[in-house]
Amino acid sequence: MPLLGGIRPPIALLCLLIVALAGLTAKVLGPGGDAVVPEAVLTSQQHFAEDGAIALRASIDERVTDLQRTAEALNKGERVEPEDVLSDLGKTYQKWTGTTVLDLESGDVLAARGERIPLAWLDKDVLTGERALTPRMVRLETGDVRLMTMAVLDWKEGAQQLLIASNSLAVPNVTMGPFRTMSVVARDGEVLATAGFEESEALNSDKQREELAFLQKQMSQLSDRAAARTEEHPVSAREPGSRGYPGVSGTLLGDDYNGRLTTAGYASLASSDPEEKDSVAAGLGLTVVAMLPVVQQATADTGRELYGLIAAGALIAVGLLAAAVLWAAVQRPLLRLFLESRRLARGDLTRPVSVPRWGEAARIGAALERLRAQLHGSGEGEGPAAGRSKARLGLRVPLAATAVLLLLWCVPVGLLLNRTDDSVSVPATMVNDQRDRTDLVADRVRRALNEAQADLVSTSRLIDADDPRATDGLLADALREHTRYQALYVVDDAGEVLARAGGAAHDWSDDKDLPLVRVSGKGEKKPVIQAGAPVPGHKGSTLVGEVRVEFLNSLLKRPGLGEVRVVNSDADTLAASNGFLAFEDLPDDALPDLVRAGNVPVGAGPVENGLLIRDGGSVTVAAAAPFSGGGVASDLGWTVVSWQNAKHFQIAAYEREDRSVLAGLLGLAAIVVCLGWVHLVVARPLGALAAGAEKLADGDLKTVHFPRYQDEVGAVVRSLELIRQQLQARRQNQARRPAEPRLGAGGR
Repeated sequence: MPLLGGIRPPIALLCLLIVALAGLTAKVLGPGGDAVVPEAVLTSQQHFAEDGAIALRASIDERVTDLQRTAEALNKGERVEPEDVLSDLGKTYQKWTGTTVLDLESGDVLAARGERIPLAWLDKDVLTGERALTPRMVRLETGDVRLMTMAVLDWKEGAQQLLIASNSLAVPNVTMGPFRTMSVVARDGEVLATAGFEESEALNSDKQREELAFLQKQMSQLSDRAAARTEEHPVSAREPGSRGYPGVSGTLLGDDYNGRLTTAGYASLASSDPEEKDSVAAGLGLTVVAMLPVVQQATADTGRELYGLIAAGALIAVGLLAAAVLWAAVQRPLLRLFLESRRLARGDLTRPVSVPRWGEAARIGAALERLRAQLHGSGEGEGPAAGRSKARLGLRVPLAATAVLLLLWCVPVGLLLNRTDDSVSVPATMVNDQRDRTDLVADRVRRALNEAQADLVSTSRLIDADDPRATDGLLADALREHTRYQALYVVDDAGEVLARAGGAAHDWSDDKDLPLVRVSGKGEKKPVIQAGAPVPGHKGSTLVGEVRVEFLNSLLKRPGLGEVRVVNSDADTLAASNGFLAFEDLPDDALPDLVRAGNVPVGAGPVENGLLIRDGGSVTVAAAAPFSGGGVASDLGWTVVSWQNAKHFQIAAYEREDRSVLAGLLGLAAIVVCLGWVHLVVARPLGALAAGAEKLADGDLKTVHFPRYQDEVGAVVRSLELIRQQLQARRQNQARRPAEPRLGAGGR
């Protein structure tokens, strides 16, 4: 008999799955201390490092792009004096630590602003070849590292000039919260810039200075490890980032000091699209490391975890009982029928058939007994109704009983064991990180709006409002270069559109009391976000750019932050990481209050806030970060709000609940697989066998019985076919015997 056929394999598999599930339940739900640091805290540090890497990459790429676009715009116009070039550049973009214009023929410095830029690094390789004018990092005499960006000023008249701008590789200027430090690391593990460390002179005791020295040493060690890991390719790395981050990111654990364990997240600077090859920052080999000392978590209460051992023991008991039911009600009667049918097929008719008590087995046993009587020639069992079994319950009853027994374990474990409510303890680090990461997103959105307005200022200087055709071409070129806009147009003081590129223009008022960045379109499908810049030399004319809402939405999508929205001072939605309706209200009553609280001036201005909301048996972590800082977007009164259910955190209580649900689902899967197997390969064929055996016992000798499976049921079918052939041969012999004497008498 085949090893994978019959009733034994599904019952054996059920027993093995029950034992494996019991062991898994005891392991994942049984006693055992929780992690010293919750996985949610480590993941949050990874996300924080990814956010910092994204902000730093965007900042570097924007600076490089702005310098190149400025040079291209200058090259299209009349020759400008070097001092005027640097003056206009400084007024438009306040983002470089130093700028210089060189004469490429003589190498003389024609103009310089800000920090002195050393020129010893300029050589033939920098200016020629495949990597000509590629931005590169240069170390100053002070030991600081600067990123040098270059562009050629090439007018029709005069010699070529080289525009050089330097900027620091500083940590993004965002709120990092208490105790967190951040660093920018080079390929070799050298720390290029740090933020968050206190100055040792500002500390009050030797113990604090000792802790500072420990943290600085930890940052150096963790930076070396992070730089080594980020050198791997994102595809082959063990930690290739999280949820679509294109670079390499992960987490690290350091040493402990004074009851706090050093945790760190790291992320390499990577292009926002892996297919893009033009990201300057992605090719610098930089890594952002975010380090946070975390209080070590105490060992969890083992009282609840003992439920895991109890559940495993209960599963073993229920599994043994279920296997006993299947053995007694299915396997043993079927094997008995197999032996009895084989005995009859071999011609052993002396003993009566042992008939099971109920179900299909009872029907088959009764039919076999009638067939035995027919083969024996005793005359018993003949006729359609003689000896017919009345049992019609079938194998569905033991299968249903087995399923009920196992469900008595699966349902309580999956739905009742380790259930959580709104009393779950959420680490304060998670609330702080939600607040700080929300502030980082708010800073990204504010900078993007400031950058949009600065680009308009740069473009407006090239506009000649008296030449609409040339202006249309200029706006079309600018729209192709700046994907953040959906439309660009020039309006006069009466609001009339003088030139346009892209989508339809919306109304723009020249009221001086209105901000240069504003929002309108209430009642429409999408809000209309506009930024404006006055056109020099044409009083009352303004270059207006409409920022795509989809562009702002893309800035809000960050893993591990939940749902993120940008709202105005009335808490109306302007952009969201997920779908939204224009100017819709926030979904929770507590969120508008959080927005209003964040916009209350405190000290120097509004501050970000975090909140833990316990309501309806669930816990929600929310944060609000109003726009703050410089630029035209800082006075809009906009706020970035984020919230997410704490169930998404990898906290011990939620992990135990998820594991309990998983154990229940695995038990349900075992029920479906094993009992479904029994139903398909045993119960259904056995029902058909019972019907065929009864027809054969009733005298149907014409129907041939073909075995469909090579198992116990198939063996009984083969025996029935042999019995049918024997009955058919016996009937033919009985028909011949009366004819033989008449033939002999006629012969005399």
